[in-house]
Amino acid sequence: MKIGLGLYRQMLNDRHYQFAQQLGVTHVVAHLEDYFSATPQLADTSDTSWGASVGDDWTEQTFRKLIDDLARFDLKLAAIENFSVRHWHDILLDGPKRDEQMAHLKRIIRAAGAAGVPCIGYNFSVVGVFGWKRGPFARGGAMSVGFDISKIDANEPIPKGMVWNMTYADQVGPDVEKPISHDQIWQRYTKFLAELIPVAEEAGVILAAHPDDPPVDRLRNSAKLINSHDAYRRAFEINPSPNNKAELCLGCLQEMKDGDIYDTVAEFARKDRIGYIHFRNVTGKVPKYQEVFIDEGDIDMARIIKILKDNDYQGVLIPDHTPELECDAPWHAGKSFAVGYMKALIAQVK
Repeated sequence: MKIGLGLYRQMLNDRHYQFAQQLGVTHVVAHLEDYFSATPQLADTSDTSWGASVGDDWTEQTFRKLIDDLARFDLKLAAIENFSVRHWHDILLDGPKRDEQMAHLKRIIRAAGAAGVPCIGYNFSVVGVFGWKRGPFARGGAMSVGFDISKIDANEPIPKGMVWNMTYADQVGPDVEKPISHDQIWQRYTKFLAELIPVAEEAGVILAAHPDDPPVDRLRNSAKLINSHDAYRRAFEINPSPNNKAELCLGCLQEMKDGDIYDTVAEFARKDRIGYIHFRNVTGKVPKYQEVFIDEGDIDMARIIKILKDNDYQGVLIPDHTPELECDAPWHAGKSFAVGYMKALIAQVK
């Protein structure tokens, strides 16, 4: 097992590469889409968006520069996380630019493969992350995020010009998107896999699906896709290619109403269905849960590490979002605690 660190677009620089190197991680999961601000924090997403999607073209040169920059700090690229919303909003919506955008995603996959990118994570969701509330939910009142469906308008429609909680058009609203059924979202996803997985196979790139967050049945008049353990299995049954894997978020798995997280992690590791892992902990399940420090939630994280070791998982784990410690660098401190704890868990599991 290898430990990595997720870095947002504005953190893809020498300072943060050195931070990762000093932590002793070996890999980076990079976000090329633009979220948040220059100071990352866990975002309240119940009434605001994550910002405007950037429209940069992702080329072989883009990926090679990133890989070369990381190598100067003895770091390897584990994955690119998330497509830019501007690259695939009509794939998610089944809109008029769908085929054009699919052709562009294929070019991106080929460029990634040519540059040596091993994996691209994605979340096939029209809604994206929505409904979080910031609060002092973790130990000692550390700021984190939680979800309580009774505290939000779960049926608030998505304005046109927004997908995945990010804007992609100059004009957002006042018109809203039509409701999306479970059959519709699964049809769109099946078509997405059928067209993109063969290109990923040729390019040698893993496509890793993140589960829905929050993993409810519906939100904002849109059906959710991978919102249960069995939905993940369905995704693999639809397209059993070895390049079709999970961006396995332990927090989301635990938040789901049904399923045993330990059995599912063991199954996916045994079957080599894990692209990489988001190693985080929570208390509660939908419709109400809170994100906490990795050593205080409902998941026995040492047991997870033991399961992964027993099933010969050789991939990357990253701490994902973490509670913010009370100090001048809350993001960095939270990541440092999580990485140190992860390193200790791996070292002590026999």
